[in-house]
Amino acid sequence: MKKLTIIFLLFISVGSYCQDAAGYWYGVANTGVGAANNYLVELILKQSGTNVQGVVNYYFKNTFRSFKTSGYYNSSTRQLQLLNIPVTFFGSSSNMEVDCPMDIKAQLRAARAGSNLLGSFVSKPAYKNTCPEILFDLKLNKDAGNQDSILKALREFKETYQVWTPSATDTAITATVLQRPVVNYVVTNQYKERENEIVKEITVDSDSLVVDFYDNGEIDGDSISIFFNDKLLASSQKISASSVHLKIGLDTTKEINEITMFADNLGSIPPNTALMLVTDGKKRYEVRMSSTLNKNATLRIRRNK
Repeated sequence: MKKLTIIFLLFISVGSYCQDAAGYWYGVANTGVGAANNYLVELILKQSGTNVQGVVNYYFKNTFRSFKTSGYYNSSTRQLQLLNIPVTFFGSSSNMEVDCPMDIKAQLRAARAGSNLLGSFVSKPAYKNTCPEILFDLKLNKDAGNQDSILKALREFKETYQVWTPSATDTAITATVLQRPVVNYVVTNQYKERENEIVKEITVDSDSLVVDFYDNGEIDGDSISIFFNDKLLASSQKISASSVHLKIGLDTTKEINEITMFADNLGSIPPNTALMLVTDGKKRYEVRMSSTLNKNATLRIRRNK
């Protein structure tokens, strides 16, 4: 009888470590193809009954992406499912990012040493032969996983909200942005809801430009996304004394091209401001951009005929 009581108490003790999926989880995911294809993943989850909502952040190569997601958690089987997450295809080149529509399927394992989510990103049936399963083992971070931080992430969802920042040994982060398709539904939808304000118009001689963004004034944590002709080129770029560097080829079929700065946040000193330097090979233009959560700052570009 005493032995049964001890076993029962141990069962209750282990079960009390983590009964639901709420919290802050982080770790590494891999396709198994090679170390160069690691994804650094974090989940910020809130749970109400069987319903789960949260934020999925991941780093891949030199790209940080972030999405809101929702799904279900079965407390009996401890199985978690999160739906409809665009994941960058592991074989994407530097010139073209390809997305795999995927779901997360995982099982929670609780122990005295800590809790883990073991599972994978699983592709939709139509992409099963193209996009392989991405396996992960995510740990619960008790320090970062408090309810206040989770609610803050969901309420003020921005590209810049992540608790865990990889070190230089984890991933290579570069300030150079390539002119390639980027998919971020949250940023794109918010961009469409804001007014584009023309701050300046310039006339250039070249079909290609070099563009650099710097923080204009005190460096206060400003983060921006950059659109070219209403198409997202870069998201979650923190601007500072080091530039966010782009090389842009103009669309010569258009009379006017536009570069727009979208504010991911307002930093600690609103509004979000940047110094934008545009070089066409002969001339350099200085443009001071200022964005808010209601307005985007747009530079219009004409080309000399």
